[in-house]
Amino acid sequence: MISRDDIFKYIQNKYKVEPDYPWVKYANFAALRHKDSGKWFGLIMDITGDKLGIKSNKKINVLNVKVRKEMIGSLRELENVYPAYHMDKNNWVSIVLDYTETLDDIKSLIEESYELTS
Repeated sequence: MISRDDIFKYIQNKYKVEPDYPWVKYANFAALRHKDSGKWFGLIMDITGDKLGIKSNKKINVLNVKVRKEMIGSLRELENVYPAYHMDKNNWVSIVLDYTETLDDIKSLIEESYELTS
């Protein structure tokens, strides 16, 4: 299982970016933004599994990242990857952090999202 802190530490070390929390109502939703433009390259949320079509009302941590359109179909075939919650499903996916084994499993997706949103 990957924690939010694992993601935050990786992003701080690689991009010198700290998460920000833009919504009072959703105080645990963390936006990951480019320092220069403010554009998002990631969003970490705690949502109930049913929001992604998982048969559970338990809260889970998910990371939304932007991916290449041609990769959407194959990524969604992976066990812990879903159409993005609350974002453009043609360009973004949601990764369930609670079910993802290691940070290495998703580093390339984070890096791609950073590049695609530059």
